[in-house]
Parts: sequence; C-alpha cells; structure tokens
Amino acid sequence: MPTDLAAPWRGVRRLLAVRLDNLGDVLMTTPALAAIKQALPGVHTTLLASPAGAALQPHLPDVDEVITFEAPWVQSRCTAAQAGPAVQDLVQRLAAGRFDAVVVFTVCTQSALPMAMVAMQAGIPLRLAHCRENPYHLLSHWVRDAEVPGDGMRHEVQRQLDLLAAVGIAPPAQGLPGRPATGLRFMPAPADAASLAAKLAQAGMDPAAPWFVVHPGASAESRRYPAERFAKAAQAVAEAGGGHAVIVGGPAEAALVQAARPAQAPSTALVGGLSLGELAALIAGARITLCNNSGPAHIAAALGAPVVVLYALTNPQHTPWQTPARVLSHDVPCRNCLRSVCPMGHHACLLGVPADVVADAAVRLMHATPLATAPA
Repeated sequence: MPTDLAAPWRGVRRLLAVRLDNLGDVLMTTPALAAIKQALPGVHTTLLASPAGAALQPHLPDVDEVITFEAPWVQSRCTAAQAGPAVQDLVQRLAAGRFDAVVVFTVCTQSALPMAMVAMQAGIPLRLAHCRENPYHLLSHWVRDAEVPGDGMRHEVQRQLDLLAAVGIAPPAQGLPGRPATGLRFMPAPADAASLAAKLAQAGMDPAAPWFVVHPGASAESRRYPAERFAKAAQAVAEAGGGHAVIVGGPAEAALVQAARPAQAPSTALVGGLSLGELAALIAGARITLCNNSGPAHIAAALGAPVVVLYALTNPQHTPWQTPARVLSHDVPCRNCLRSVCPMGHHACLLGVPADVVADAAVRLMHATPLATAPA
C-alpha cells in the first residue's frame, strides 16, 4: 500500500465510486477506478451509475458491483414526484452497504453536494469530491474546484486522477494488455466477436471483409454532425479502400442511421441490434470509426482503435484519450458553451466542417494506423 496514502484511507475496504452521467463519462473515469484498485489492494469497489453508465458493468475490470440510480440532481428520467422516495431508498441501500468511503466524480458544471448529503446520511465516513463552495461537514475531504470553462480545462481523465491525488492515490501504474497505464479501460467478453460476426453475416455482410463504422448519433443535439454529411464522408472513405460501411445507432436513432448511409457504396445499417460488447468488437475490428463526441468515441479510445470525431466545441474536456484520433471542428466565438442545445442556433462549430474534410482525415488516419485486432 502506498506510504503517501492519506492515513484515514489506508483502512478502506469498501468504497463507493459515484458517476451519475453518461456512458462516456464512466469510461473516462476508468483510469481513476483502476488507480483506486491499485492503491487499495483487496478493496471492494461499487459503482453508483445511471442506467447508461451501468450498462458497462460486464466490461469494467476494476468494479465489483454496480448500483443503478437515476439521480434527480442530474438529467434523468426521475420525476419530481419520484425524487424524494428515490433518494430515501438510496440512503437506506447505501447504509446497508457499510461503505468506508465514497468518491464523487463530477464534471466542473455539476455539484457533488447532493450526493455528499446522501453519503453522509448513509453513514459513509470518508467523502471525497470537487466542490466550488465550502461544503463544511458534507465532505471529509474537499478539493476546491477552481476550474473555469474554457480552453485551459483539464481533460476529464486528468480531472478525476487529480481528485484522487488529493488523498494520496497515484495514477495507475499498469493498464490493460497493450494499453497505456492511464488509458481508458474496457474489457471485452470472449463471446462478443463471435456473436458480432454472426450478426454481420445475418445482415448480409462478409465478416471477414474489411469494414469501417459510422455512428451519427449523440445524446445532445448540439453534438450531432449532420447525418447527410456523414453519408458523403462514408462514400468517400469506401471509395478510398475503407471497405464496407457499417452504420450503427440506438433504437431512437433509426432515421439518423438511414440518413448516414452512403449513396452508392455497400453499407449495412444496424439499429439497436448490438450489445455494448458487440459494438466494441465492431469498433475494434474496424479500419476507422467516424462519430460525434459520444460513447463510441470513448469505446474506441478504450480499445486503442482509430477514430475521427466530429467534436462540437461545447466542452473541451472530452476528446478521445490516448488513441489514434482526429478531432474535427470549426472554431467559433461561442466555443465552450457547455450547452446541450446550440444557444446560437447555427451549429457553426460542426457545420463549418465540410464532409470532404471528414473523409480526408479518416483516410489519412486509416492508412497511418494498423488495423486494430477485434477482441477474441
């Protein structure tokens, strides 16, 4: 156990890690989760996550248990009528878990105080989080959050590693095989590649032929590049030797997926038909992935797979971490707006990127990066 670990934390045996936003945010927290495991050998780590984040459970090597919770203090489906009972139930469940410590992971626009209050009521003695205002007794270990939205912001991965450093937890010294020590962590299941191959064959594709991936969706409207431009870029990538275009999206993204299909090149649309592990196998085996700032970009980063990201300039913290990548955007005065809907209405940070620029970046990266190995 590290000698510089803060004394109260040396006895931690049951730790609650809180990350209540999206799948990509949980993935960007995985280096911090690995750091906890490496600093506290034998610790039992429970992740409190949204339904989207909890979907990662089978693929998180440093998490022993996941509790799913739709928090009323972040964007979720929890209604005003449900909020009080939901929080009371959570307090009781966490109290029954007898946790020694909680680490609340947040972006700089989120408040850790609601979760700190829940943790205090649940009797968790050690409570670590970033916070702008003085939390007084709500946090036992307070890291003042002085981060100001703008180009000088830390990457989300670094922000969470810095939070742990405040109690002496060092960055992880070892990563997954073939990945950097501080890289994102996603553990594929052995059956994912085989089941993906079966689904590709069922869709009429040759699973042995080369392919590339296009994911035109994103949870926030302000982060969606036009699907029709993805289609034009996909056509050019296919013509440059990218292979078969596989357009993917969730059940609510069927229209986007269809609009993103290239006009003439061979393509397959997969709407809501893949598990998370199969999507990861698809990205790992692709020559290149084209997507917005969304979960697939961070899955690619976790796998070390090449990715071209159409990156709306809403938040500079979430670019692909430690993977071959091209990040495309058009500079605008309203950058770093942190909005889910474009406040200016023009989407210029994305619309200023022509489809041929996307295709050129993809082709250059595709030919500069060896084909990633699909998980076996």
